[in-house]
Amino acid sequence: MKAKDKSRKYKKITLKKLIISMASILIILYSIIFYNYYFAKNEVYAKETSADISESQSVEISNAENINLDEIIENNTKNQQTEEYTTEEAVLEYITKYKSNAELPKGMIQVVQEGREGTQQITKKNTYQNGELVSEEQVGSKVTKAAVNKIVEIGSGNYTSNYKVKAGDTIYVTSDRLGVMVEPNEQSQKIATLTKGNELKVLSVQNSWYQISGSGTTGYVKAENTTYINPNSKYEEESNTSNSQSITKLSFDMALNKPSGLSLDQFKKILTDSKDVNKIFENNAEYFYYIEKQYNINGVFVTAVGIHESSWGTSKIAKEKNNLFGYGAYDSNPYNGAYNFSDYSECIDLIARVFVKYYLNPKGTSIYGGEKATGSYYNGATLTGVNTKYATDKNWANAVYNHMKYLYNKL
Repeated sequence: MKAKDKSRKYKKITLKKLIISMASILIILYSIIFYNYYFAKNEVYAKETSADISESQSVEISNAENINLDEIIENNTKNQQTEEYTTEEAVLEYITKYKSNAELPKGMIQVVQEGREGTQQITKKNTYQNGELVSEEQVGSKVTKAAVNKIVEIGSGNYTSNYKVKAGDTIYVTSDRLGVMVEPNEQSQKIATLTKGNELKVLSVQNSWYQISGSGTTGYVKAENTTYINPNSKYEEESNTSNSQSITKLSFDMALNKPSGLSLDQFKKILTDSKDVNKIFENNAEYFYYIEKQYNINGVFVTAVGIHESSWGTSKIAKEKNNLFGYGAYDSNPYNGAYNFSDYSECIDLIARVFVKYYLNPKGTSIYGGEKATGSYYNGATLTGVNTKYATDKNWANAVYNHMKYLYNKL
């Protein structure tokens, strides 16, 4: 009985182990089948994808060793817009103030105070694109030395005079402080200072200078600071023969550092025009005449520039800032950059001096007030020469000439 029971127990244990073994085997087989199926499918997909890429050739596998990081950084830097602020010392031009004097003959010009330039610090913002300058804008200025205004008296008496001072005449000082020089130029030694009203005898005339004696000194004084009219006397109308110069013939290549030769009445005639809707040029015609007398420049040329730049005085800068020439305006921000003048005479006088000093004469040329031209932008005293540095518009010279021709034809 005991042996039989043992045999049954053994068989039962053996059957249980067999079932467990068979289940393990089935699990292992299933895993192997699943593994082979899954990776076989992925391999087919990878081959198909690789074939598609090869056929289309739309994908390029990069090689990291071929990447130039320095070049990428440099290109990205160039493509960025950058700004640079700079500060520089610059000349502060003086302003000319014109005053009427009824005791002088009509149209007579008399300097009673010489102008003196000042200095200023200009702050500019330069904008660069791809390493190149694309715009320049003045964003600030600080006066480091104040300029002294020039004061000019214009005769408004009821008579005219074209009298030319000669040796032997008596003249009178019109400036508050007039230097007497050893030689007829500003760079020579000053030997005395005269005051307004001093009486002098003219010994000789040398261009814009008089050799004089009087008030205890002998030397040279600038003619523009004197008058032949006794300030303590009253005068009746004078009758003199006109000595006006002939009118310069118009041509595209004419020298602009010579007066046009037009009289005051002729300037008024050519600038009375229906295109001047605000009568700005008509009402300021005399100042284009006065700049010829003082600065040796063609006043018709300056007029034509003003007409071109301001569209006959109708531009916003011309009307709101009394600036006919857009002086000081930058292409990037013209209105805010343009100078503001208290009246049109100031801008006319200033632009004339700028042309004479920087554009129309070579460096070292004697110009107004005993100064020398810097010739910074000199490329010839013609329209083409001025256009080279004055305007970015290559057609500027032709446009100005057409205005000059229009005005000359009105004579």
